[in-house]
Amino acid sequence: MDDDEARERIASAAEDLYYRKGFSAVGMDEVRSSAGVSLRRLYALFPSKDAVITEVLARRHREWEQGLSQRVDAAGPSTRDRLLAVFDYLDGWFRDPAFRGCAFINAFGELGGTHAHVAEIVQDHKASFQRCMSQLVRAAGGTESLAAQLAILAEGAQSTAAIGDDPAAARHARDAAEVLIAHTAAKSGSA
Repeated sequence: MDDDEARERIASAAEDLYYRKGFSAVGMDEVRSSAGVSLRRLYALFPSKDAVITEVLARRHREWEQGLSQRVDAAGPSTRDRLLAVFDYLDGWFRDPAFRGCAFINAFGELGGTHAHVAEIVQDHKASFQRCMSQLVRAAGGTESLAAQLAILAEGAQSTAAIGDDPAAARHARDAAEVLIAHTAAKSGSA
């Protein structure tokens, strides 16, 4: 197995373990065992647990952006439908039996107070989502305030779905988003 394959196996195993069990609960030996690599190889590719966590969060960020982008693009040209597609994406994610909440919120809750680097990665991810919402809202002729409100709905739905084990949180957030979008459109003649 070459280094690229070993890195992929390690990152994939760590992603699964951290998401199911938590970042703090999983040690490097468990990652090594699950990935099927030697401890020496693991540390040669990832010199610390923080390096593994960084890689896992980078993977999650790419997966999130790709999945969200695909769902929004599939919604077609209607700017309203593209905004609501964000909540449809959440609905599909929340209904996945493997759903355990947002990996970034989980990481921040476990490590954000003691690992400044993890807090920064999480903040960057959340800022990226806010920029995405801002772009979608601007395309619909809406305001930055609407973008912030829709992002808060999406973030709240993620926490509610995970903590309450209730995938319907996405539908409730979507319903609220429809009201906000319609209100903004009525006020400004857009969105």
